[in-house]
Amino acid sequence: MLHYLKTYPIALFLIFLNPLSAQQPDLKWLDIELSNYSYPYPVKFIKLDVQQQKLSMAYMDVKPDNYNGRNILLFHGKNFNGAYWQTTIEALTREGYRVIVPDQVGFGKSSKPAHFHYTFQQLALNTKFLLDTLNVTKTTVLGHSMGGMLATRFALMFPGITKKLVLENPIGLEDWKLKVPYKPVQWWYKNELEKDYEKIRSYQESSYYDGKWKPKYDEWVNLLAGWTLNSDYNRIAWNAALTYDMIFTQPVLYEFDQLQMPTLLIIGTRDRTALGKPLVSQEVRETMGLYDQLGKKTQKAIPNARLVEIENVGHLPHIESFPEFISPLLKFMAE
Repeated sequence: MLHYLKTYPIALFLIFLNPLSAQQPDLKWLDIELSNYSYPYPVKFIKLDVQQQKLSMAYMDVKPDNYNGRNILLFHGKNFNGAYWQTTIEALTREGYRVIVPDQVGFGKSSKPAHFHYTFQQLALNTKFLLDTLNVTKTTVLGHSMGGMLATRFALMFPGITKKLVLENPIGLEDWKLKVPYKPVQWWYKNELEKDYEKIRSYQESSYYDGKWKPKYDEWVNLLAGWTLNSDYNRIAWNAALTYDMIFTQPVLYEFDQLQMPTLLIIGTRDRTALGKPLVSQEVRETMGLYDQLGKKTQKAIPNARLVEIENVGHLPHIESFPEFISPLLKFMAE
C-alpha cells in the first residue's frame, strides 16, 4: 500500500497533513468564467435553454487543414477545464483529427448557474446539442476522471454517435455509496469554501502525483486557487458541491456491459483517487481507488474493451506521462 494513503486526516476532506515544499505564488485573480485566462485555441460559445434558464457553454473546435474526416470529443475532469487538453489537441490535429473540447456547465469558461440540477444525462444532452450545432454525427469520445463517467453516459445515451470510447483514469469504477456514508450538498459546499492555494496544491500533489511535483503542474493549481480570490467564489463552490453529489449518487459502472462500441482504457496504475476516503476507516480506505485492480476489472466488464496500463503514473497520464498516453490513443484512433 502506498504511504500517502495513510496521510489522510479523518475529519477533513481533501486536506493533507504534509507541509508544502513550495511557497504560494502571487496568484492571479480569475473571473468566474475565466474571461481573463487564455485557452490554447479560440473559444466559442453556444446558448443553452435548460432548466428554465439561459446558459452559455464554452468550447474549442479545432479542425486541421489536413482534416481526415474523423472527429474526437474530449471531456475534462472535475478539477479541470478544456485548456488542459492542449498537448492532446496538438497531437490529434497533427494527425488530421478534428477535436471538439467543451467546458461543461459549471466548469471553465461556461456558465456557473446559481441553481442547477446536475445529472450526467443533462450534461450529455448539452453536449449532444453542441454536436448537433456543429453538424457532427459521428465521433470518438474520450473522457478523463469525471469526464470518464460523462463519456460513459454519453456513449450509453448516444451509441449511434459514439464511434469509439476512450476512458483515461475515469473515476466511478467502483460504487462509493457502498462504503462511504452519504454527505449532503451543504457539506461539500462547506469544504469547497474552505479551499485555498495550499489545500488545492497539497491535494493534487499527494493524490494525483504521489508527491512527484513538477513546475508544469502549477497552472492547474493556480487556476482553481485564483478563483478563491473572487468575491463570487461562493457561486463556484456551490456548483462544485452539486457536481460532487452528482458523482457520488449517479454511478455508471453497472451499465458497462451495455457499451457496444470499441473501448480503450488508459490507466495510470499509481492512481488512488476515490471520493470519501476520509469518511471511512483506514481498513476500508485501503480498499478504495486501487486503479491497478480497477482497470483490469473494468476491462472485463466492458464487452469490447482493451486495457493499456501505464506503470508508475497517477491520475493524469496525459499531463504526467504524455508520450505513454498519446501513443496508444493514436493507434486506437487509426484503427
